[in-house]
Amino acid sequence: MASLEMRRVSDLAHILITGAAGFIGSHLTDRLLQEGHTVSGVDNFTRGRRENLCSALQHRTFHLVENDLSTEAGCIDAFTAACRIAPIDSVWHLAANSDVQAGVADPSIDLRDTFLTTFHVVGAMRRFGARAIVFASSSAIYGVHNGPLAEDSGPLFPISNYGAMKLASEGIISAATESFLSSAYVMRFPNVVGGRATHGVIFDFIEKLRRSPSVLDVLGDGNQQKPYLHVSELVDAMIFITDHSRERVNCFNISVCDEGATVRSIAETVVRLIAPGTPIGYEANERGWVGDVPSFRYTIDRLSALGWRAKLSSMKAVERATIECHAQKGACSS
Repeated sequence: MASLEMRRVSDLAHILITGAAGFIGSHLTDRLLQEGHTVSGVDNFTRGRRENLCSALQHRTFHLVENDLSTEAGCIDAFTAACRIAPIDSVWHLAANSDVQAGVADPSIDLRDTFLTTFHVVGAMRRFGARAIVFASSSAIYGVHNGPLAEDSGPLFPISNYGAMKLASEGIISAATESFLSSAYVMRFPNVVGGRATHGVIFDFIEKLRRSPSVLDVLGDGNQQKPYLHVSELVDAMIFITDHSRERVNCFNISVCDEGATVRSIAETVVRLIAPGTPIGYEANERGWVGDVPSFRYTIDRLSALGWRAKLSSMKAVERATIECHAQKGACSS
């Protein structure tokens, strides 16, 4: 039986990471292995990439489980395989549809890959005695609001299927804390950037320039403005929160301490760093695509009070991510 308390990351444990081969999941996997933990990484490789786990696979304490968590049978099989290694101390649940636009085109994608993965993971945790979960949620749950948003802000009206299924997942996890989970960490991410990305504004711009280097066409008018956090700092924040917040339900906005970056400034940065002199074309639309929140800000007072602060500004994170993504042609071109 796993411990009924969420262990601090400084205490060695057996951690199950869903979506371990994905953009954020693979960085988290690398970091927790470096900390000395035993990690069972689960992925169905729909969006995750085996090459993201090249470093992890060199660790004797890493165990790869290939399965589909959107079905009850697949989830039970994955947990069974992980429990052969050792009892599971905590589950860090990152498996989801990460392509918001794909979910707009086909709502069943987010139902299956975002909500049902959470539903079945929570059910498997109950069955196998895992009592602590860290959930990768999103700022997309808030929808469109005018002012800065705190964790308890409402009403919540997400405008994408992705945001809706993340919000529903939060609800399932919250309900489980009333019956069997001893601790839950709901972490609402901003736009996260960095090497191994497979989608997002920087990835899209680099791909467009590779396909058509004569001009960079931008969806929307370029005034969309959001916070951007480098993936390394996101992982730092996640670990910091689990080490320092000890409530039964721990809900945190994670972000940088600035107003964010505009799409225009990102386009100019990408052109400056990898294709100097390329002209940039904009549309007249405020939003880049259906389901896109053109701008948002949420407060990170709760995280700041806990004692964590990002070192990189939104624009510094964008610059670093552009260089990383451009250098990793294999990770950014398929």
